[in-house]
Amino acid sequence: MAKRIAVLVNPTSGKGRGAREATRALIRLRELGCDVTELVGADGADAVLLARRAAQDGYDALVAVGGDGMVHLVLQAVAGTVIPLGIIAAGSGNDFATTLGLPLHDARAAADIIAGGVTRVADAGLVTGSNGSAPVWFACVLSSGFDSLVNERGNRMRWPRGPMRYNIATVAELRVFTPVPFTFAVDGVQTQQSAMFVAVGNAPSYGGGMRICPAAEIDDGHFAVTVVGAVGKVRFLRLFPSVFKGTHVEQPEVSVHVARKVDIDAPGMLAFADGELVGPLPVSVECVPGAVTLLVPGEAGARLT
Repeated sequence: MAKRIAVLVNPTSGKGRGAREATRALIRLRELGCDVTELVGADGADAVLLARRAAQDGYDALVAVGGDGMVHLVLQAVAGTVIPLGIIAAGSGNDFATTLGLPLHDARAAADIIAGGVTRVADAGLVTGSNGSAPVWFACVLSSGFDSLVNERGNRMRWPRGPMRYNIATVAELRVFTPVPFTFAVDGVQTQQSAMFVAVGNAPSYGGGMRICPAAEIDDGHFAVTVVGAVGKVRFLRLFPSVFKGTHVEQPEVSVHVARKVDIDAPGMLAFADGELVGPLPVSVECVPGAVTLLVPGEAGARLT
């Protein structure tokens, strides 16, 4: 029997690259004998609804076409289930696909991986807020503070795309930013600290290659937590480029923690996860081992039987 695969598309990803890559992926999956249904959401909420309906309809896999934002949306439907998640990386930021060793902007190669049915079980983060909203899953990084404000500013910018957008947003936000009085608890041990930001990493990078939590691994059962303490603007600008190599964690202003659960609070701050707005602080963040099944290259997993 042919594999039934639902392909969820963000047609605006990567300046329309998502739609083009989706077309190539659909053609290739059908060439490989898969029974494929294309789903295009009107917006993020609609995409999540479509993904959840597809998960309930007995598809053998759900595939996200786009960047980390689209992966984040589809994750809301498959996390906590045994339905595999496939990724056609076609966004401006593809950090989770990079972590998995998936091809970027190569729909046919990605389709071959999806049709191959090789899976890997990975952890996911689960965020619970204080405002009564539904819990939110994330794949890469949750953050709050300076970088969440940069994320918010970057999401409002129409140009440029990719990592450069975050670089420009960083410089613009730094002009008006002051360190934030955080209260956070790492596995129940509470700390109060004036800091630039707190990042909780299930995977190492976000924002198109910024390795904010370089020690994070997606299948080790815990988070890597990075806290950048209060620093002056000039010092922060000098420190910032090292984020792309992950060497910022070697600096005295930066502390790193390992945790299964993190609670974060700060006045007036928002939390973002995988580049998407989660909501206002406080939030509780839990690492859920083995929460998601992923379709990966053959050398990275075990064949699904």
